[in-house]
Amino acid sequence: MKAKNILFLVPAAVLLSVSCNQKNALPPPLPPTPVNVAEAKVADAVYYDQFQGTVVAINTVELRSEVSGFITGIFFKDGDLVPKGKELYEVDRRKYEAAYQQAEANLQSANANLVKAQKDIDRYNMLLQNDAVARQTVDQAQAAFETAKAQVSVAKAGVLSAKTDLSYSLITAPFSGRIGISQVKLGTQVSPGTTLLNTISAENPMGVDVVIDEQDIDRFYRFQKSGTDSTFKLNLSDGTTYSRPGKILAIDRGVASGTGTIKVRIQFPNDGNVLKDGMSCVLNVLNSQSGQRVQIPYKAITEQMGEFFVFVSQDTIAKQRKVKLGPRIGSNVVVVSGVEAGDKVITEGFQRLRDGGKITLGNPAQQGPAKAAK
Repeated sequence: MKAKNILFLVPAAVLLSVSCNQKNALPPPLPPTPVNVAEAKVADAVYYDQFQGTVVAINTVELRSEVSGFITGIFFKDGDLVPKGKELYEVDRRKYEAAYQQAEANLQSANANLVKAQKDIDRYNMLLQNDAVARQTVDQAQAAFETAKAQVSVAKAGVLSAKTDLSYSLITAPFSGRIGISQVKLGTQVSPGTTLLNTISAENPMGVDVVIDEQDIDRFYRFQKSGTDSTFKLNLSDGTTYSRPGKILAIDRGVASGTGTIKVRIQFPNDGNVLKDGMSCVLNVLNSQSGQRVQIPYKAITEQMGEFFVFVSQDTIAKQRKVKLGPRIGSNVVVVSGVEAGDKVITEGFQRLRDGGKITLGNPAQQGPAKAAK
């Protein structure tokens, strides 16, 4: 019986001895990870939202003839700057001058008939006082006088119409601006209101049209009331920044039902004639969150599944925090939430960290992979 017990205890002792040896062979815990940290600080953050824009002439008009005829004169060079009132095109004026002269003659004739009618009625009224003429004759004279007055009014309207047609035969610049390339040549036949002659545009100031979401409407109305010069800046297609600030000229009357967007026009001075109608550009709009904001080095950010995180040093422990980011400011980034001013964020060495891992301040670049203890 004792022999059996002895035989049973021998395997158990062997197992216990092996278990103890395995426990003693486990590697020691890893040393703290060396990291570098930077303090989250509140700093001035001025940044802009970007909108694709198009330069447009605020004042532009298509030139079309109001009368029919053939072009008999062109008095400018394509692309010229023309002053207001400058003669640009002439439509054959001969028949309009003749019509005007005929209208003037008709007016003279009507005035002469009116004078005769006035004299007749004055004479008949005198005779009527002496009972030397019938009352009916006086009434007929009175009617002839009123008819003559009406004919004078008709003749005056004819003169005005003929004079207007004559003036339309000479097309002038409605305002000072730059005229484009002529769409017609000498001898071209034009029709009233249909034949495009040219386009003229004022060059100073110019506008920039952008399309914004309806969620931004209130923001742009506030900008319109404030009129701050630093609100709007312009980047041109060649990468340069336009030197003059802009201001809101107009916000469209309503939101487009299909897209939920609305057009806004920003006015910019154009003294140097840099802005051209139709140019593409980028409008930079001052972000409403600009000001004193918490910033950290951008290199401290890690991204996981579209979300952003940082590690914050709490004594010797690294805590991972989810953050919401604003725009980048140079090598820094604005943190909207998740980090407070004064927090120590880990900028180097966090690649090997996990939430709650131990850290020590050091030089991560000189730290090799951890070696297992012998």
